[in-house]
Amino acid sequence: MLRPLGMLLAVVAAVLVTSTDVVSQRQAPAGEPATPAVAPPMAPSPSPRNANYSIDVELDPASRTVTGRSVVSWRNISGRPTSALQFHLYWNAWRNTDSTWMRERLRAGRGPGGRNADSPGQRPAGDWSFIDVTAIRLLAGAGAPLTDLTASGTFIAPDDGNAADRTVLSVPLPVAVAPGEAVTVELAWTAHVPRTYARTGAVGNYFFIAQWFPKLGVLEETGWNTHQFHAGTEFFADYGVYDVRITVPRGWVVGATGRERERHDTPKGTTTHRYVQEDVHDFVWTTSPDYVVKTAAFEHPTLPRTEMRLLLQPEHLAQAQRHFAATRTALKFYGEWFGPYPYGHITVVDPAWQSSAGGMEYPTLFTAGTRWLAPSQVGDPEGVTVHEAGHQFWYGLVGNNELEHAWLDEGLNQFSTARALHEAHAPIHFYARFFDGFIPWVFREAPLTRVDSDGLAGYRSAAETDVPATPSWRYFTGTGGAITYNKTALWLHTLERHIGWPRLRRGLSLFFARSQFAHPGPEDLFAALSEGAGRDLTWYFDQVYRSSNTFDYAVSQLTTTAAGPRGWVGDGSARRFAEGAATQATWRSEVVVQRLGEAVFPVEVLVRFVDGSTARERWDGRDRWKLFTYDRASAAVSAEVDPNQVLLLDVNRTNNSRTLQPLAPKASRQWAGRWWLWLQDLVITYGFFV
Repeated sequence: MLRPLGMLLAVVAAVLVTSTDVVSQRQAPAGEPATPAVAPPMAPSPSPRNANYSIDVELDPASRTVTGRSVVSWRNISGRPTSALQFHLYWNAWRNTDSTWMRERLRAGRGPGGRNADSPGQRPAGDWSFIDVTAIRLLAGAGAPLTDLTASGTFIAPDDGNAADRTVLSVPLPVAVAPGEAVTVELAWTAHVPRTYARTGAVGNYFFIAQWFPKLGVLEETGWNTHQFHAGTEFFADYGVYDVRITVPRGWVVGATGRERERHDTPKGTTTHRYVQEDVHDFVWTTSPDYVVKTAAFEHPTLPRTEMRLLLQPEHLAQAQRHFAATRTALKFYGEWFGPYPYGHITVVDPAWQSSAGGMEYPTLFTAGTRWLAPSQVGDPEGVTVHEAGHQFWYGLVGNNELEHAWLDEGLNQFSTARALHEAHAPIHFYARFFDGFIPWVFREAPLTRVDSDGLAGYRSAAETDVPATPSWRYFTGTGGAITYNKTALWLHTLERHIGWPRLRRGLSLFFARSQFAHPGPEDLFAALSEGAGRDLTWYFDQVYRSSNTFDYAVSQLTTTAAGPRGWVGDGSARRFAEGAATQATWRSEVVVQRLGEAVFPVEVLVRFVDGSTARERWDGRDRWKLFTYDRASAAVSAEVDPNQVLLLDVNRTNNSRTLQPLAPKASRQWAGRWWLWLQDLVITYGFFV
């Protein structure tokens, strides 16, 4: 039986928190509670919809101020009661250098005076940020008295105990919310939009507003999962319905999570845009008078149609079709490989120059990133567009905890991006930018491979920095990305080469199907991959996830001698001294392979002989070394461990082979040719400017 207050809250929740209603709200006069309203019924909900937001927000571009009011309807879907609500206040990370986010940023070497756009540098006061909650009220139901909770909220620092950090607000409730019960609160707040930090903020009249409202944490069986804002990690939230009314200057273009349902002008010279989206775990918006709006559609014989809306900077108009093509690449291949994109619409944002807002994902909307000079076949802007569109699957639909298991979306997406990119947009060439990044130069003789796109170089430099099973927010800030993105992509690609793409794809699609609109963990992925492979892969996950051990296999010795012995042979009168020459031109070849790293993986050893024949051996890779001996009519000329490069996590491939055939002339010719070509490119470039 519900307690009296719990019964009143449940009545309100029955109206506001339902799987078949969209929540909207009229703007209430100051001092009055917001009035909920119910929109037409929708289809049955694929997500729990236990964290719903109805928000009114207004932007003042001149003062860079956001003023907001929200009604948050939350249902406890855990198995434990809670006597408090916990909210993220992300923008307080940029309030001052005492925040945990800033301290971690400084530790990573991006401190005052640094050139990185996210560093504090010598920013003036207007370039910093804050979010102040001015009111919190418990809505007990129609006609019931309101409970003012404003004064009871306190800042907490559950991760590091930093008393100066204000990114988590805990609000105690007068009565605990039991499992299955619901609560509705109203919040009012003001926030100052910073010069961009972490891809959020404003430059000139370009505004990108992300993580901008008081946002509930996730209540789990062990308690609230509401981490502080950390410099190296992103976000985690429950699914729900967002009904948001955004007021901006009249004539400014707005893009946001969801679809625009209506708009109306106000007497103040502004326009209010209403966006609604069901079954998402975040909401983001952007506005600028400079956007050029382009539209197109993704159509596929077996996947749902998706309307694409592109908000493009005027100087990038010629690249519109490239953005659309890359978005189609993600929707097509991710849809075919893992499962369909269900929302029916997607918004692509081309950020303003020097806004540092590119390359970020949000539900049904993402930011790409390009330059005025963007040569073809270099994977830019295609790479970032495919990657961020791909996050609609690995992050948007599969809602893992990015603070604890960031690799579950970033690493899976890095792997998927590289595969889709090289499937649809190859060849992709290496290129560099000169003159402070303005002039691109493409090295057509240097095509990139999928392994390059996985991030092999970045992984090798940080391979032992962290154990991936460590919560992501505790990774070393400067190298966490190499573990999150690159190592995960490489171990997935290695697994693809080991068990085959059909089996790996089956496992990933199982994980995707089971984890949509949920909060999966690492064990859910590992179980699906083992099931897809048809074998237990725990031995592999123990090494690539639960360990920081590295793989390194080498051919340490290759010798070939005449097979006949040298020395005394025979007995008695038959004893003679042998000179070691092979009587029938037989040769003994010996190959020693070693495991130099701590991690273990089954590898193949390929030995080539002078007559063109080969020998292939399978080695389980467990011992520290293994000897292979051959008595043949032909001498061995080379040996290589892992010749097909299955083990992409090998940190040093330069020791994987040995040869007895001098290759110096061939190598010198190849390197000389490359250097002469690069020198020619340099001279041509120099000649252009002089």
